[in-house]
Amino acid sequence: MINKIIGALCLALIASGALAAEDESAWTSQLKDQFFAGRTITESDAVIELDAPYRAEDPALVPLKIVSKIPQTNDRYIKKILVLVDKNPFPYVGEFEFTPDSGKADLAMRVRVNTYSFVRAIAETSDGQLYMTKKFVKASGGCSAPIGADLDAAMQRLGKAKFRLPDNIKPGEANEAQLFISHPNITGMQMDQVTRFVKKSHFVNQVNVSFNDKPILTAKTDIAISADPNFRFYFIPEKSGILKAEFTDMSCLSPTSRANCKAGQSFTETLAVKP
Repeated sequence: MINKIIGALCLALIASGALAAEDESAWTSQLKDQFFAGRTITESDAVIELDAPYRAEDPALVPLKIVSKIPQTNDRYIKKILVLVDKNPFPYVGEFEFTPDSGKADLAMRVRVNTYSFVRAIAETSDGQLYMTKKFVKASGGCSAPIGADLDAAMQRLGKAKFRLPDNIKPGEANEAQLFISHPNITGMQMDQVTRFVKKSHFVNQVNVSFNDKPILTAKTDIAISADPNFRFYFIPEKSGILKAEFTDMSCLSPTSRANCKAGQSFTETLAVKP
């Protein structure tokens, strides 16, 4: 009898632990009203779907992939995707804007996850409708993971960038592109392994990608984007032209407040594209 009682208690504790781990209170009590007060959100994978590992190998480099399920047409398209990590010290990962010239509103990147948390992506279509997809990720310490051993070398590479495209660009179709940015993306919660001091936050906060001056991807990002950010996205090259990335960084005194921040540098990278 005692064994049965103990067994039941153990099962109850396991169940309660699982429920606590997959807690959505940060979303329901704060984040939903903070970003979408008074608006209706449909939770469904019919418009976008988020792919993320259930258990992250590296909490500072958690791969996210967002796949769009509707075409980017002038009549209706995914205009914006907001990405949040509910339980990060600063939940806002970034806001990503698309156009019909994007071809697809697909996006891939690496993020930091600081504790067991839901990661969610909320898409807004051009007709004003909101759709949400989410995944639960088990990770710990992504925002406070130590800065790399050679920060001086990383700062010397600061702002260097490059594009990667497939060998055969198809004109008039959605082609995948990848943008690599060299930047430590310091969170303001990481210890310098040499000095043992915590560095203030210093991160890429704006990325604008265009093709022949037409917007393809516009991103507002924050400290949850991993070091050396890279983004995979799509664009439609109707003819030869210039793929351009313009991005800026900023630093803030607090990792969790944007009340006292200072604008940093601006950078540009271009690539001639010949379909």
